[in-house]
Amino acid sequence: MTDFQPVDGITSRSRRRNFIVALLALFTAGAAVSMRAVTAVHMQHEFLDPIDPVHAGERLGTVLGAAFASFALTLFLVSPVLAAIGFRRAFLAAAAFLVLGFGMVAGASGFDHVYTALLAGMVIQGIGWGLVETTINPLASALYPEERVAHLSTLHAWYPAGLVVGSLVGLGVDGAGMDWRWTILPVGLFALVFAGMAVRDQFPPVSASTDAPVSPREMIAATLHNPTIFFWVVLMMFTASTEFAPGQWVDVALSQIVGMRGILLLAYVSGLMFVMRHFAGPLVHRLGNVGLLMFSAVLATIGLFALGSADSPVTALVAATGWGFGVCYFWPTMLATVAERYPRSGTVVFGLMGSAGAASTYVVLPWLGAVYDKARLAAAGGDPAVLASAQGEQLRHILTAAAAASFRTVALIPLVLIFVFAGVAIADRLRKNKKGSAE
Repeated sequence: MTDFQPVDGITSRSRRRNFIVALLALFTAGAAVSMRAVTAVHMQHEFLDPIDPVHAGERLGTVLGAAFASFALTLFLVSPVLAAIGFRRAFLAAAAFLVLGFGMVAGASGFDHVYTALLAGMVIQGIGWGLVETTINPLASALYPEERVAHLSTLHAWYPAGLVVGSLVGLGVDGAGMDWRWTILPVGLFALVFAGMAVRDQFPPVSASTDAPVSPREMIAATLHNPTIFFWVVLMMFTASTEFAPGQWVDVALSQIVGMRGILLLAYVSGLMFVMRHFAGPLVHRLGNVGLLMFSAVLATIGLFALGSADSPVTALVAATGWGFGVCYFWPTMLATVAERYPRSGTVVFGLMGSAGAASTYVVLPWLGAVYDKARLAAAGGDPAVLASAQGEQLRHILTAAAAASFRTVALIPLVLIFVFAGVAIADRLRKNKKGSAE
């Protein structure tokens, strides 16, 4: 491990504590995401089906996507000014917004316009999540400047760890026959822990996240002067939607088809991600960043197509394994890649990448819901009355058709990525050979 050089009085002990705060904050955000997936079924049945059963899936996608929209906007707006805010205040604000957002969703039934209240709660949750993501990536870069890929992957391993715990807590609440609104309690406790640690810790300056001190103005200028950054921003939209959209949809789409709660698949996949992200270093050393991304896209494509055909716990687990291994390294590897290629863009490029990823999921989730609704209605013979009254084997047939349509549609996204990353790998190799010849 590289020896730690203190930054503005930050000791080795403070570095470890800072990193733990970042881990816990991302863990909390992950738990919040999986709890949203668990409660999505309850929100649909309790609030959205009575409003409009034919378009309930699309409405649910819009509600879930609202968190990703505010996540994206927060990343975009806060990243350039993070230096003025500081790491500590950003962590404290993140904790407050996460708890407030869950409280709004839990209390939605007390509002005259329930749908609006659900949207508002999700937006507030997304702001908290966005503040976490805005803060942790430059903090990790500041703490471990010589080991960014490895530590960003280790850091982002705690997002799936939160997904696992959140999924199990949500299932525990359901299994105990408790009201789904009790899911706010663990989120509040997790947020309190990392906020309490952040209050006491000393953090490095945000400028330490770049190889040399760079002002916000210089970061923006460096970003605008490198238009190829926006190529990676577009790719981030594809990789993030491949990971997040199916994760939010799996419980809704598969629970009544595969003989188990779909959220268990998310917990299983998240457990795989937690373990595998700790081994990013050797894989990157062997395959390179772009090679790892291309290999991931292949596995994600296979897994999503297979999820569209899953009809039992075994087939669902096998398909989820492929998808899980595929999306495991997307987010941290994309961030590490742009950090290495565009070091002077600092927090701005982190913000752009995260914003693009979240914004794409905001678009994809309602689209996924619309595909799901259209397939359900078609399987019901185009009759809304049949759809509303379907039971037993007829309902299973309808839901199976809808799940197949939605997952196979999303699988087209990583399919495109396979060819794009292959092209990037070839271009990088040609550039390297040309440079070697010139020398």
